[in-house]
Amino acid sequence: MKKLLLSVIALSSLTSAMAQCSDIFISEYDEGTYNNKALELYNPTNHAIAFNNNYRMVRYNNGTSAAAGEANPQAMISLGTHVMQPYSTWVIVIDRRDTTITSGTDVVVFAGLRALADTFLCTNYNISYTMNFNGNDAISVQKTTDGGTTWNYVDIFGMMGDAAMVTSASWSDQPPYDGSVGAWWTLNHTLIRKPTVTGGVTTNPSPEFNVTVEYDSLPVNDWSNLHIHSCVCNTGINELTGNVSLNVYPNPSNLGYSIIAAGEPIELVDVYNIFGQKVLSTQGNRANKMKVETSSLTKGVYIVKAQFPQHKTSTVKLTIQ
Repeated sequence: MKKLLLSVIALSSLTSAMAQCSDIFISEYDEGTYNNKALELYNPTNHAIAFNNNYRMVRYNNGTSAAAGEANPQAMISLGTHVMQPYSTWVIVIDRRDTTITSGTDVVVFAGLRALADTFLCTNYNISYTMNFNGNDAISVQKTTDGGTTWNYVDIFGMMGDAAMVTSASWSDQPPYDGSVGAWWTLNHTLIRKPTVTGGVTTNPSPEFNVTVEYDSLPVNDWSNLHIHSCVCNTGINELTGNVSLNVYPNPSNLGYSIIAAGEPIELVDVYNIFGQKVLSTQGNRANKMKVETSSLTKGVYIVKAQFPQHKTSTVKLTIQ
C-alpha cells in the first residue's frame, strides 16, 4: 500500500486546516437525482496548474477509513492531464452519457449537466466507482510530487474513518451533524464553497463534519453556479466585506429588459449564462438603479454581476422566460 502523508497545518477555532490560495480545492459539490453527480474544482492561484496525473480523487464509501479507502484501486481515479488556468474552474461529471438508457442505475446524466462538464470520469466499477458517490460518502482530492509514492491531501469533503459519523444518508446542519437531526445537506443538494474559503481541508474533520461552515446550499439539480466561483483569492476582500445589496426585477422576466437596483452606485453590469460565458455587458450610470436590455437572451437562467466603487461586486440570478 502506498504511503499517505498528511499535510499538517495548524487548526483555527472555526475551520479545518487550509492552505491559503496555493492549490486547487473543491468549489462545488453536486449530489443530484439519479446519476446527476458532479464536482467543480477551483484554481485560486495566479498561475496555471497542470495536473499531469499528479492529482487523484478518492471516495470513502459510507465512512470508510482512509487506510481502507486508499488501499482500494477501484475507490480512486486520476484527474488526468488537464491544465487549470489561474482563477478558473474545472467541472467533473460522472460518465453516464448513454442516452438510450432511461431507467435503472445507469440512467443518463441530464443534458444540462452533461453540457457543463470539462471531463467525464469513469464509472465502471471494475476500474473506478469514485464518481458514484452518495450523500454519506467522503471524498478527497490528493496530490503527489514524487511520482505516486506519497500522496498529500489538498482537500477533503466529509469525514473519513467513522461509519457511525453518518447515521443516515447524509450529513446535516444541526449537532451532531450526522443526519439524525436537522436538514440533510449532502444528499440531493448542490453545495457551493463560501467565497471566504481560500484552500482545501487537509486534515480529517474529527470529531464531526459541519458542512455549513464552508458551504452554502442550493436545491437539487441546480447547476446555475457551475463554472462561476467567487473567491477572495481572486476578487479581493473588498468584494466580500462590501456585500452590496442587489435586486433584479421583474424576475422572472419576459419583457426584454430588467431593472437593476443596488445599495451603491452601479459602475458595470455583466450577465453570464450557465456555462460561465459572459453574454451581456452594460456600462453603469453611477446611479443606484439602471435598465439593462435583455431581449437578446434566450429562455433560461443567468447570473447578473454588478460592479460598484472600490471593486465591490454582488451577484444575483435572473430567469428569462
